[in-house]
Amino acid sequence: MLKKLIIISLAFLSSFNLVCKKQDSDVKNETKQQLQNQQFTKQGEVYFQDKDKKLKTKIDVEIAETEEKRHLGLMFREKMDESQGMLFIFQEEDEQGFYMKNTIIPLDIIFVSSKKEIVKIHKNTTPFSEKTLSSSKPIIYVVEVNAGFTDKFGIKVGDYIDWRRN
Repeated sequence: MLKKLIIISLAFLSSFNLVCKKQDSDVKNETKQQLQNQQFTKQGEVYFQDKDKKLKTKIDVEIAETEEKRHLGLMFREKMDESQGMLFIFQEEDEQGFYMKNTIIPLDIIFVSSKKEIVKIHKNTTPFSEKTLSSSKPIIYVVEVNAGFTDKFGIKVGDYIDWRRN
């Protein structure tokens, strides 16, 4: 009798576990589809400037300033216009690391100090990579743009950004 009870209990737990995994998978797939279909929402603008603060180009940006939005970033997005990007704002200046997990499009990742100086650029990042891309120096802003953007507009370490919120 005890043996039958154990077998029935194990079968129940196994079935329950499968149902939970399926529900969790369904939620993740639904969230992924919502994110893939997410439309760009302009929340501000970033201006790229040379060392003399002369304008090189500008983009419209979504702003990620909460931990949740910074963690999500541009994950699952299938495309982004050349004139668009994402501005990450941290509460404190510190070294930061980014990765490309669940990020479909290759990006240029631009790390910026509190003085708004570009201190590091990771160009043409690899989609879906879990390799950490470090700022190597304390930063407070990060700008993500399509891969090739920094080369096209001559944006380099030592240049500056400025930004405004809508």
